[in-house]
Amino acid sequence: MNLGRFLTFMLRGLFLRCPRCAGAGILKHWFQLKHECPTCGLVLDRGETDYWFGGYAVNFVAAEFIGVGIVFAYVIATWPDVPWTHLQWGAPVVMGVVPILFFPFSRTLWLAADLCFRPEEPGDMRGAKE
Repeated sequence: MNLGRFLTFMLRGLFLRCPRCAGAGILKHWFQLKHECPTCGLVLDRGETDYWFGGYAVNFVAAEFIGVGIVFAYVIATWPDVPWTHLQWGAPVVMGVVPILFFPFSRTLWLAADLCFRPEEPGDMRGAKE
């Protein structure tokens, strides 16, 4: 695996772009990708029934790390007079909202990682069955 290619693909995914060509407009809406990239024709769902399980795992792990980081930063910023009641109510809200906000990023990052580790196949281009 080429590290430069991996980093390029991951950065493209982080900016919600097609990992293959950096084309924009791959989101149908916040919770769904289009069938294919409008620029290069890459089919964004690579045809396995459980393909997005990895994206869900990325979302869960990364979003919870981000959520814990936000709570930790809040504790550090308000130390030594930490408003624990705010944390008691705010931390669960943060832990619930961050995965929703991170959802499309987890999908594009998963697609980017998958393209690096598993080369394109004939059914991965425009015209493949939906």
